Amino acid sequence: MAVCARLCGVGPSRGCRRRQQRRGPAETAAADSEPDTDPEEELIEAGSAALSGAGDDRSAGHSSPPRCSLLELPPELLVEIFASLPGTDLPSLAQVCTKFRRILHTDTIWRRRCREEYGVCENLRKLEITGVSCRDVYAKRINPRVKSGRFMRILPDYEHMEYRDVYTCLLHRYRHILGLWQPDIGPYGGLLNVVVDGLFIIGWMYLPPHDPHVDDPMRFKPLFRIHLMERKSATVECMYGHRGPHNGHVQIVKKDEFSTKCNQTDHHRMSGGRQEEFRTWLREEWGRTLEDIFHEHMQELILMKFIYTSQYDNCLTYRRIYLPPSRPDDLIRPGLFKGTYGSHGLEIVMLSFHGKHARGTKITGDPNIPAGQQTVEIDLRHRIQLPDAESLHDFNELSRVVLEVREQVRQEQEKEQEGGPEDAEGLGRQSPQPCEEPPAEPAQAPGDGGAAAAAEPPAQSGQGQPFVLPVGVSSRNEDYPRTCRMCFYGTGLIAGHGFTSPERTPGVFVLFDEDRFGFIWLELKSFSLYSRVQAAFRNADAPSPQAFEEMLKNIQSFTS
Repeated sequence: MAVCARLCGVGPSRGCRRRQQRRGPAETAAADSEPDTDPEEELIEAGSAALSGAGDDRSAGHSSPPRCSLLELPPELLVEIFASLPGTDLPSLAQVCTKFRRILHTDTIWRRRCREEYGVCENLRKLEITGVSCRDVYAKRINPRVKSGRFMRILPDYEHMEYRDVYTCLLHRYRHILGLWQPDIGPYGGLLNVVVDGLFIIGWMYLPPHDPHVDDPMRFKPLFRIHLMERKSATVECMYGHRGPHNGHVQIVKKDEFSTKCNQTDHHRMSGGRQEEFRTWLREEWGRTLEDIFHEHMQELILMKFIYTSQYDNCLTYRRIYLPPSRPDDLIRPGLFKGTYGSHGLEIVMLSFHGKHARGTKITGDPNIPAGQQTVEIDLRHRIQLPDAESLHDFNELSRVVLEVREQVRQEQEKEQEGGPEDAEGLGRQSPQPCEEPPAEPAQAPGDGGAAAAAEPPAQSGQGQPFVLPVGVSSRNEDYPRTCRMCFYGTGLIAGHGFTSPERTPGVFVLFDEDRFGFIWLELKSFSLYSRVQAAFRNADAPSPQAFEEMLKNIQSFTS
C-alpha cells in the first residue's frame, strides 16, 4: 500500500477505496476494528522519521520541511490540477480515494475538458441567453415552419444536465466520427464534416455553390445530429427531409468507417409526391427549375442524379478522408477546391503535392469520372510559357506548344525505362519556384518553338503574364482571371459514361493565385476553373504522410 500512501496520504485506511475494493464485506467489517496503519506504512513512516532525525543532527537544529500530500491541498487547487488532465484519465483518478471522487463531481472540471478537447463553448446554465444557435438557428436551418415552443420540447433538459455527462456519454463516446468523411453514394461521393456544434454533434454535408459561381462560398445542410435528450442517454436524429428531426441511428463499423440509418424514412416524403420532391431538390442542388435548363443532356444528368441519390434515404456508409499535408516547397497551399465540370456542374477536388507532381483527386464525382479518381495530374518539372496574347487566341498555337512538351515527356519516360534516369532528369526540368533564376543554358534554343519557351524565366512573385482562353475553348465561367503566375504541363482523365474507356489526355495547368487555378483540356476544348474552399475543418489532418497516401489509394479503389 506504499503506492497508495504516497499518492493520497490515506493509505489502507477505512477511507481508502483502493483497499476496500480488494476485500469482501466480511473482511471490511473486520478491518474496521483494526488500526489504520499496517507494517508497510509504519516502516515507511519510521524510515521517514529516522531520515528526518538524521537530517536534524546534520543540520544542527534545522528542521526538515513537513511532508505534504495531495489530500492536504485546498479543494480549489485540486480542481485546477484535475481540470488540466485529459478527460480520459479522470475516471481512474476518481478511484484513488473518496475525496478525489467527490472533487471530480465538480462541473467546472468537465466543462474545461469539453471546451479544450472538443471546442464546446455553450454554457448549460445560461442556454436561454447564449444558446440561441441551439434553438432558433437550428430550427430555421432544419424547418422554418417549426415554432419555437414546439421545437423546445424536443431539446435536451439543459437545466439538469452536467458537463460530465456531456463529456462521457456524448463527446467521448462519439469522438471517432469527428472529422471529414466521404459518403458512399456511387459515383457522386460527397463531403461530410462531423463537428461539435454547441452541445450537439452534427454531420454537415458540404455542397458546392450553384453552377457556375465557383467563387461563392460552400453551402451545407445537416444530415444527422447527436445530443443528450436525457441524462446519460445520447439520442441520434436524422435531419434529412423537410419535416424536422426524427429517429435515426449511427453505427461505427470499423476504424475510419461508420454508417447512418434513418428509422423513419416516411419523414423524407413530401405531400406532392416524387414530382414535388424533385423540384425541391433541384432548387436546392442547382438553384433553378427544370424549365431554366435548356440543355437536354444536362437535364438527363440532373434527373439521373436525383433518382440515384434519393434511393439511399440517408442510409449511408462513410469513409474517413484527410486534408493533404503541406510542405514549405509546395507550389501553393494544398487543400480542397471547387471546380467547374461542364454539364455536371461544380465538383469538389482535393489538390495535393507529391514531390515533382501534383494531383487533383475528386471528392465529388459524376457518372463519367466518379469520386475518388484522379481528375488531373500536373508535372511540375515542365513549365509551359504561353504564347503572347495575340497568339494565345489561336487554339492551334497552344496545342502545338503542349504537344511538343508531351513529346519531351515521352522521351524522358523512355530513357527512365532504359535505365537512364540521370539523363531523363536533365531534360527540360523546371523548378516550380517563381523566384528561381532560369538555367544558364536552356535545353533548346529560343527559336526552336513553343516548347523551348519553357526554359524562359518564370514570372516574378506578384507579377503575372496575360492570359486569355483560345477561341473555341468553352468555359462554364467566363469571369476567370486575365493574368496568371505560371503554367505547367499536365494530363486530365476523361472517360465515357459509366467510367468506360478511361484515358489521360494532355492539358495545361494554369496557376492564377494562391486560391485559384485552372486546367485546359485540349481534347475536349474545355476549361475548368477551380477556387479554394474557404472553410476550417477540425480533426481533418492526416496523422502522417503515409496515412494520407493510403487514404488516396483507398478512395480510388472503391470506384475503380
